[in-house]
Amino acid sequence: MNRTVRLAIAGGCAAAGALVVGMVAGGAATPRVIPGLPDEGTLTRWMVPVSKLGMDVAGLVTVGLLLMAAALLPSDKGLLGKTALGHVKAASWSALAWGGAAALNLVFGLSQSLGQPVGVVLDGNQLTSYAGQTPQGIALTLVVLFSVSIALFARGAITVGAAGGLLVFSLATLLPPALTGHSSSAPNHGLATTSVAFHLLFLALWVGGLGLLCYHALRGGDRLSTAADRFSRMAFWCFVGVGLSGLASVAARIASVSALFTSAYGVILLLKIVAYAVLGGVGWWHRKRTLPDLAAGRPGAFVKLVLGEIMLMAGTVGIAVALAQTAPPPVETLPTDRAFDLLGYVMPPPISFTNLLTLWWFDLFFAVIAAVLGGLYAAGVVRLVRRGDKWPLGRSLAWGLGILILVLTTQSGVARYAPVLFSVHMTEHMILSMLVPIFLVLGAPVTLALRALKPAARRGDRGPREWITVVLHSRVAKFVAHPAIATALFVVSTYALYFTPLFESAMEEHLGHIAMSLHFLLVGTLFFWVIVGVDPAPNQLPYFGRLLLLFVTMPFHAFFAMAIMSMGSVLAADWYEQLGRTWGASSLSDQNTGGAIAWGFGEIPTLIVLIALAIQWWRADERVARRQDRKADLVAARTGGSGDTELDAYNDYLAKLNKRDQKR
Repeated sequence: MNRTVRLAIAGGCAAAGALVVGMVAGGAATPRVIPGLPDEGTLTRWMVPVSKLGMDVAGLVTVGLLLMAAALLPSDKGLLGKTALGHVKAASWSALAWGGAAALNLVFGLSQSLGQPVGVVLDGNQLTSYAGQTPQGIALTLVVLFSVSIALFARGAITVGAAGGLLVFSLATLLPPALTGHSSSAPNHGLATTSVAFHLLFLALWVGGLGLLCYHALRGGDRLSTAADRFSRMAFWCFVGVGLSGLASVAARIASVSALFTSAYGVILLLKIVAYAVLGGVGWWHRKRTLPDLAAGRPGAFVKLVLGEIMLMAGTVGIAVALAQTAPPPVETLPTDRAFDLLGYVMPPPISFTNLLTLWWFDLFFAVIAAVLGGLYAAGVVRLVRRGDKWPLGRSLAWGLGILILVLTTQSGVARYAPVLFSVHMTEHMILSMLVPIFLVLGAPVTLALRALKPAARRGDRGPREWITVVLHSRVAKFVAHPAIATALFVVSTYALYFTPLFESAMEEHLGHIAMSLHFLLVGTLFFWVIVGVDPAPNQLPYFGRLLLLFVTMPFHAFFAMAIMSMGSVLAADWYEQLGRTWGASSLSDQNTGGAIAWGFGEIPTLIVLIALAIQWWRADERVARRQDRKADLVAARTGGSGDTELDAYNDYLAKLNKRDQKR
């Protein structure tokens, strides 16, 4: 039995042992069974967490394999090396195991939800109904379908881009079960669902990457020092992300610090926190001691420490599964109204300008988006300045203003009132799709990144700079950034959202509201990138064409606003009725106000775009004139003329006339 097999067995034992301890400590292993009430039985009680553990481990292995192939190991002009190609092939098998464990969890999850033994629930069509009609069943069904798709596509992947796409797909496959667990029923379910999504993504990259790095080291793989150095830099940010998202998740589920010590959920959570702190210390020791030794050709200490780290991480995964089977402590002071259940907070007071400024609501998703965008941009500018290069102040101010407006729109009272009043929602829509994107594209983030990032150290490899270039020149980017496609997405998606059931579905779920707001921001950024973007685009329009495209789009926006104002029925009527708002105008009147806001708001972005286009056009003409002057000066230096072709021809003509007069 080689060291790799022994490692896998030891890691499995550590995870299983931690799961058993957590189940016993949390009370999930020995629940109180009341005679006469349904009981799923001991087999289901244990197979639900065991299959969940198998599903998580297989998912982490798949993520680790694809991460190692796509990012940690060097590539050769976009093609996977022999070792990386082997990792992708192995990911196809781990993805199949992932789907099998998810299917098993689906069966035993049905048994647990019905409170009946597994042999009973398999009779009839109950499994089909559970898989297609309940949130938990749908989530597990998606995992089965997605994991099988990953397994199939991984068999033919030979490029780094394909491996990267499969990595993103596998990370997305991790999310559905987690977002339908305790997070969806937490008091602040918006914060809970977003924090658990971030927590899971950071944890998957961290744990999966470390596991495959350890496997690579035990097999004596090539480029170990390069892979370890790249993972170390990524692991630091994963550690920070896991800590911050975990803190937000705890805040969403536990109302007081005392609950950490007085509830089974809190005790298991403390065990997980301790393991997290120890892992942070191990990572610090890696950066301080073992990575320099590894770079110097002494991998022994690195391998030993990684083995211990893997055992600790496996135990942490088992604790996390046990924590998912333990109910959070109840919060006794929760309001009992329907609005709180839907919104995650009590119905706000009547809207006023003061309330919009003071009743802030923390949205973790867009807070992270704003922090990342602002931080990366600032880091790029600082790097250029330290290098002695210049970056236009106007671009930095435009980017900062866009981030500021994004924060004010998604974190202030606007975010709190947007799900309650259609007029405020429409204001949020207009700002996110027609104001914030203008300033963001004027900030030229792609140009800044290409100037600030260094090329990959190894020729033919792909670092962040190379990935940006590949994406810009990809067929997808060329298609999506085509003026006709960008305009169609900007216009048609608005009609498709509001005049179909999509709008009500998005309003009823926090994730749906995030997806809707993110869509506004992305399609707006794409459209205005084509119109006034400073960054290089796959399809460049002349300035007159940009003006024409802007004026062609404006009537569609006006028609949309008029359609909203003239409607006699309320959009998402069930949603607004369930909220039970007792103040302010009626839902239909407020909807008409929202249409009027959409009508009037279009003038502000149009004016900003026209000013920006005029300045860009003028500067472009100046650049052309300067190029012509330089070319003329070069010609003059070579020929002894003035450099102006027309002027030289005219002077020659006058000289000929003068000679003719002298002859006469």
